[in-house]
Amino acid sequence: MPKRFVLSGYFGFKNFGDEAILSVLVNKLQQNRHHLTIISSDPEYTKSKFIHIRSVQTFDIRNIIGFISKSDYLISGGGSLLQDVTSIKSLVYYLFIIFIALFFGKKVIVFAQGIGPINSTLGQILTKSILKHCEYISVRDIKSQKLLESWGIKSELVCDPVFSTQISTPEKDGSVAVQLRDFKTMTEDFIDRLALKVAREFNGRRINIYPFQASVDNEICHRFEKALKLLETDSEIKVYENITDNEIISGISKAEFLIAMRFHAIIIGVISGTKTLGINYDTKVEKICTEFELPIINLNNDFKDEFEKLKTLDREKIRAKSSEKTFRWEGFDKIISK
Repeated sequence: MPKRFVLSGYFGFKNFGDEAILSVLVNKLQQNRHHLTIISSDPEYTKSKFIHIRSVQTFDIRNIIGFISKSDYLISGGGSLLQDVTSIKSLVYYLFIIFIALFFGKKVIVFAQGIGPINSTLGQILTKSILKHCEYISVRDIKSQKLLESWGIKSELVCDPVFSTQISTPEKDGSVAVQLRDFKTMTEDFIDRLALKVAREFNGRRINIYPFQASVDNEICHRFEKALKLLETDSEIKVYENITDNEIISGISKAEFLIAMRFHAIIIGVISGTKTLGINYDTKVEKICTEFELPIINLNNDFKDEFEKLKTLDREKIRAKSSEKTFRWEGFDKIISK
């Protein structure tokens, strides 16, 4: 029997990773014709992506309360919503949405989230007290699970939902895909050093640069493009703006090599068997590179022999390991079937 769900997350900001998670979740729920309402920063954009989906603006609290009060479930996630490194305001906001659902007696599912870091005492108290009342919690890393365990809260450990993305395996076209994002320690020195290394190692290959979230990535991607072009290489260089998520996936899956900062870019790389080099700006990037035995470079250190390791990676070994990462829906299915 179809039920009513409200989905809360970092949706509508046109961030590839969060939109990919949303697509996985919507596709799962639409299999049983459930009624969905998505809380989004850009409801028109969200409605344009999904047929027969309602969407409400992130800060339209009155209508959010109305939709939640008429729902059966609230799903919060995935991604890293419950942390205060970005801002304690965002943590309080997502907890407030959960609180509204609990207030109306709705079942709350915390979906495939990375919990923390939560550095403030207030944030820890609020998160602990609210999550204790959720119906089901799944987390995407052991560190999050151990944090919840220390609070006396049970959770299921799952892989990131984007691992369930279906990708064809096209012929590799020899290109190099680059995905960069702005970050507080991203310097002109790093951009220049990376451009010089890429130009030397991949001269003559097409270099395709992919922003994953325009508001954060576009400027840094164009700075990298400019740094490459100043070197006057024989490579064709292009920044791909305003393309769809599927076009990004297609570009990365065709590439021979991927150099990426964002966690979900690396996931797409390993699923498609693209030889991938991570840029370590966050522990989740370090973790996935370690798990898949991928070379990784830091923003402040020399590159040493990481590019040589990149070239010698075994594509089939990477794809085979990624195929072991199957998202488990059993716990989720058990809850929504009640």
